Amino acid sequence: MTYTANPTTQQALDLFQGYDVDTQLALLWFGYLDIKDELNPAPPTSVETMGNTLYDQIKVLSPEEQLQAQRDMLQGADNEIGKAYQAFDSSARMESWLLIARGMEEGTVIQVPDDYKLPDQTQEFTDKIKQLDFQERINFMRSAVGQ
Repeated sequence: MTYTANPTTQQALDLFQGYDVDTQLALLWFGYLDIKDELNPAPPTSVETMGNTLYDQIKVLSPEEQLQAQRDMLQGADNEIGKAYQAFDSSARMESWLLIARGMEEGTVIQVPDDYKLPDQTQEFTDKIKQLDFQERINFMRSAVGQ
């Protein structure tokens, strides 16, 4: 399901989908950092339960396995984590990513290296995202993790 509502959001999503999975993961992380102070999560219990179930599976993995699990989620891998994630609706997917991002902040999930720099070709994407208000950024995130 896609939540894009304006051309700029759709253009950002098109650019995002053209990047390799590791760049997409980094962009999701930086996007979370950009909006986290404005988030007021209060998902329904069912959404929270699904997100926590997947997060609990990921946080006990080794750092390398955690990274692969995130890749598998975005790529729709044919494995336990990929299938579980693909079965989620967009709200549960979003909740899973928010929990992973919080885990990254807390150090329980592998983090983007401190010296990581986004590839130069992501500048157009970054420029598009900066044009979006908070709700459109949320719509972008829902669309990006809902594909």
